[in-house]
Amino acid sequence: MKKFAMFVLLLVSCCFITTTFSIPILNHPAYAQQKPIPPYAKWGVYALKKVKQKYPNAQVIDYAHLGRTSTVNTSTESFKLWLRDGKKEFGVFIDITFDKGTEQIIKVTFKESTR
Repeated sequence: MKKFAMFVLLLVSCCFITTTFSIPILNHPAYAQQKPIPPYAKWGVYALKKVKQKYPNAQVIDYAHLGRTSTVNTSTESFKLWLRDGKKEFGVFIDITFDKGTEQIIKVTFKESTR
């Protein structure tokens, strides 16, 4: 009987907590809206892939999109990734140049940095 009473009390408490705290949060406008995927996201995934190929033993610990530059036919997405390889930490700037029309990659460049 005591076990059953404890179970019912626990069940009622869980229902109260769930109803009290969860439902208002789910109806909050901040949770209802989703952020759009930024246009550079595709190139960020590619940058991570290329850096992992070039530095297979390093762990990516930070990532930043630096911006896009464009010419008439091409665009270049620039990123900085911060890596840790053992006790060494360093930055890698990566530029991905691609054709604006076809999105075919033209050139990928890497530059290491200690800052």
